[in-house]
Amino acid sequence: MKRIPMLKTVAGVACMTFALAAGAQTTTTAPSAPPSGSSESIGQHVDDTTITTKVKTELLAARNVKSEHIHVKTRKGVVSLTGTVPSAEDRDNAKQVVEGVSGVSSVKNHLKVAAAE
Repeated sequence: MKRIPMLKTVAGVACMTFALAAGAQTTTTAPSAPPSGSSESIGQHVDDTTITTKVKTELLAARNVKSEHIHVKTRKGVVSLTGTVPSAEDRDNAKQVVEGVSGVSSVKNHLKVAAAE
């Protein structure tokens, strides 16, 4: 099949569309559908993004956690912490802060304590 690029202008914005050769059957998917093979819904992805943002904000605001090298990922409400902290106390405090964030179902604390210099 040969694809022919066509440029359309909709409300002053250029949009690229593709036309298929005549006689070809086309299918469309809903724009809000999650990528195929994904078990995560769009709503869950938004919730996880919101939780990640809240967690990062709380870690930065926490006076008892040095959080410059903490990385946060959230999947289905489960927050994973990776990176390094200066002490075991910082590691434990970070987990405690994250557990207090609304929407967090559990915490996987993979933080490593940096070797003292």
